[in-house]
Amino acid sequence: MSLASPKVMGILNVTDDSFYAGSRVPSPELFVGRAKGMIADGADILDIGACSTRPGSEPVGEDEELERLHRALELLDKELPHAVVSIDTFRGAVVRECVKEHNVSIINDVSGFEWDEGMLDAVSSVNVPYILTHSVGFAGDDVEYDNFLPQVLQRLAQKMWQLRQSGVKDVIVDPGFGFGKSVQQNFLMLKELKEFAVLDAPLLAGVSRKSMITKVLGCAPDAALAGTVALNMAALMGGASILRVHDVREAADTVKMYMAMNDKL
Repeated sequence: MSLASPKVMGILNVTDDSFYAGSRVPSPELFVGRAKGMIADGADILDIGACSTRPGSEPVGEDEELERLHRALELLDKELPHAVVSIDTFRGAVVRECVKEHNVSIINDVSGFEWDEGMLDAVSSVNVPYILTHSVGFAGDDVEYDNFLPQVLQRLAQKMWQLRQSGVKDVIVDPGFGFGKSVQQNFLMLKELKEFAVLDAPLLAGVSRKSMITKVLGCAPDAALAGTVALNMAALMGGASILRVHDVREAADTVKMYMAMNDKL
């Protein structure tokens, strides 16, 4: 996949407790319909999550996560065999099994291979692109930094080195908006997103309907679309190559406006 133009990653959660209710897909029939709708609306990647990491959540067990993913991925294998599919997981065993059994092209790990000691080995063995997220806790955790942005960049650089040493060739960096960061820190990171170019990897921005928007606007996640669109444009201007979103059509339109603004249509 060329990232010469920014791509849109659509979020599909086969969970019952993701922070944004609109991303939950409770039945197989609705799941297939939602996936096809996202592709039609302009999704380049489908990101399938089966274990919520929302603030205050308790992760489901590995067996349940795998059962949910198998059901969803079997449907995509059958109904959308050419789709580019990512799985949102922090467990190495889940990575190995899903890549072996299904059409999975990308691993999206919000933990930065911190929550499962088997994740790094799993990623190096399956030979698919890996999304490295800066994360020092679950979403909503309070973390103290001595020097915020340099520490974020340093931690990501260290993990990039570990991935390279393990033979992982294709790495995408997610700065981790919302994971162990205050609203102010999230906006500082977005403002200084160009600094992440030092890592020499494509950037993914996942700000969709997150608390950095809802707390500023004083609204619930289901009323945060306008704020999401605004911050997605800021992310593109800061160098993001992938937007991870709940609302695919609006994100695809944002990418088109960005491309037009930069004479790239």
